Amino acid sequence: MAPLAARAQAAPQESTTTTGSDKGLALHGQATFIVQATPAFRSPYVGDNSLTPDQARETFDATLFAGARLWRGAEVWISPEIDQGFGLSNTLGVAGFPSAEAYKVGRNSPYLRLQRLYLRQAIALGDGREYVAGAAGQLAGTRPRNRVVVTIGKFAVGDVFDTNAYAHDPRGDFLNWAAVDAGTFDYAADAWGYSTGVSIEAYVGPWTVRGGLFNLSKVPNGETLEPRFGQYQINAEVERRFSIAGRTGAMRLTIFRNRGRFSRFDDAVALANATGQLPDLSLTRMRRSRWGASVNLEQAVSDTVGLFGRAGVADGSIEPYDFTDIDRTAQFGTSIGGTKWGRPDDTVGVVAIVNSITAPHRRYLAAGGLGLLVGDGKLPHYGAEAIGEAYYQLSLRKGITIAADYQLVANPGYNRDRGPANVFALRMHAAF
Repeated sequence: MAPLAARAQAAPQESTTTTGSDKGLALHGQATFIVQATPAFRSPYVGDNSLTPDQARETFDATLFAGARLWRGAEVWISPEIDQGFGLSNTLGVAGFPSAEAYKVGRNSPYLRLQRLYLRQAIALGDGREYVAGAAGQLAGTRPRNRVVVTIGKFAVGDVFDTNAYAHDPRGDFLNWAAVDAGTFDYAADAWGYSTGVSIEAYVGPWTVRGGLFNLSKVPNGETLEPRFGQYQINAEVERRFSIAGRTGAMRLTIFRNRGRFSRFDDAVALANATGQLPDLSLTRMRRSRWGASVNLEQAVSDTVGLFGRAGVADGSIEPYDFTDIDRTAQFGTSIGGTKWGRPDDTVGVVAIVNSITAPHRRYLAAGGLGLLVGDGKLPHYGAEAIGEAYYQLSLRKGITIAADYQLVANPGYNRDRGPANVFALRMHAAF
């Protein structure tokens, strides 16, 4: 799932510009091709969810973004998308998976899906207005500076929550799942990363408060969403924008609560010990809640350099449901524009990520259990996943880029017996 690159709801900095004409219609598109490979690495045994060495996979997607203004403050957007391809090991084997463009479903032939269809209404809180440029998910024109924004329909939780100017778009910055979102943010989504629901945001000066209600999938990591919030997620976020030494920054605190049929890891292990079988989370699911929280920071330090970081925790006694197998996470990175070497539209990005799981989660994997993405069949030597990612994105012309990406994954699937894995990628992207 790739969140909207230009979040129509966001206002990272207040604008005082009020010129420009409102546009009633907009049409944008993008296409992204990624080939990713990992050569040989240490792999003494293989389970159902293991990352395997000596492989290469590719993914492709093409998206249309069509928007129209219905009445004052109201926009409707539709985004059909063509997808094709597979992630490494069918998007298995690493909790911080190396490509956020690789969905949890893969197919050899291109297929069409409707990923977004939503209505957004902005309600003014006062008379001040600001101009916003047109982009995917944003009609050009003016909007209230202080406002309430309601979005309802099908869209990505990441379109609204846990955004970051430097690390949130696998089509334009980092590829790793745990870099573009907090790894512990078990956001509601189908297998492609989208959900149905509603979000409400209030923008007042440098503050934004957000809330959301979204459908979980019917089964963990499933292709079909709950239709009427039988299993659901509630999100809350507070954002504070600020300036340090004249440079813009922002801090966000995000909290989620998932409610549905989930299993405790220790319950699944206890049943497996009693029956002599491998642990199976589906046999011990009961209706319960799972919580998590994360902090997200971004700060410009010059005209071309930005710093960012995230840290998150989630209830590690209960299975993750729609994202990935991470109970604790931390990341820190930088994004650097190419002005210093005469390439102002190029970008270099570097990030370090550490992911871990709690003791009940470890016991479950050690007993042979399978997670959403990980599970080597045993886990005799646990270790935190440590991931480093670096990319260079070359701008060929307006809207067309090519990027080289490298990731080093230590202890893939939290297994010190496995790896480290070197992951190389080439990304080609075009947008209008």
